Parts: sequence; C-alpha cells; structure tokens
Amino acid sequence: MEIRPVRYDHPDAVALDALVQQEYAWRYGDEGDITPLTPEMFTPPHGTYLIAYDGARPLATGGWRCQEDAAEGYAAGDAEIKRMFVLPEARGRGLARRILAVLEADARAAGRSRMVLETGIKQPEALELYASSGYVLVEKFGLYRTYEDSRCMAKALVAED
Repeated sequence: MEIRPVRYDHPDAVALDALVQQEYAWRYGDEGDITPLTPEMFTPPHGTYLIAYDGARPLATGGWRCQEDAAEGYAAGDAEIKRMFVLPEARGRGLARRILAVLEADARAAGRSRMVLETGIKQPEALELYASSGYVLVEKFGLYRTYEDSRCMAKALVAED
C-alpha cells in the first residue's frame, strides 16, 4: 500500500470524488456535498490531497485545506479535512486511519495548529474513526453548520501551553 499526494483534479481523485458523492447522496438522500472545492485549495503549503494505492489501483482518499474564515466559525491556524473516503471493498484495513495520520503530520509541518472536520450522523464509522483518533465535538462551523445532522470535530495539532 502506498499513499501518494496528487492534485485534486487528478483523474483518480476525480473518480474517487464521484464515488464519495454517490455515498453521500445514498446516506443523506441529496445531491452530495456541495462544498465548493478547487485543486488550488489542496496545493502545498495551503493543503494536500492524498490517494492510497494498491499497485495502480486507487482505494482511498483524503485531503486537508487551510480554512480560517471566522465568519464561518473557523479559527486562525485551522486545517480542514475534506473527502475522506475508502472504497467499500477496501474498508476495515486501516486505510482511513493511515491517511488521517499523514494528513495530520502534513498539516502540522505546514504550520497548522488545529485539524477540523465536518461529518454527519449517518456516517457512524467516520464519527468513530475521528473520536478514536483524538477528535472531539466542537461548535459547528462551515457550510453545514446550520444542519441538524451535521457534526463538527477538531483536534489540536500542536501542544497547547
């Protein structure tokens, strides 16, 4: 298994993004995640986008981007996780946890102080992954902050004084 950085518009990233959108639509009964994202948001040092490969086959993905818009509830130094996804047939192998660890290390190296994310109550496996990785529920932020089934979580990336 190899985890590699790619551009958000890489063909494998586009294909996995289409699959995660289908999963969101299936779980939530809507059009998927409508958060506007561009490849530039995931370009170092402002973010990164990763794909886990088994040989040439992409199995999982995830990225982070700088996000500091106080009007939407973010704080200075925030890095936001986006598009964490593992193909159904590759689940249970620790891929999401491995990608999460690489994202955290990369955001920390880029000077980010806190990793944040938004997920939903219809993704219990995501909530469990993040809680078991040290994330705690925080005040809602971002595009989905007014949605009842939204949950926002955060984890400090640097030791607090």
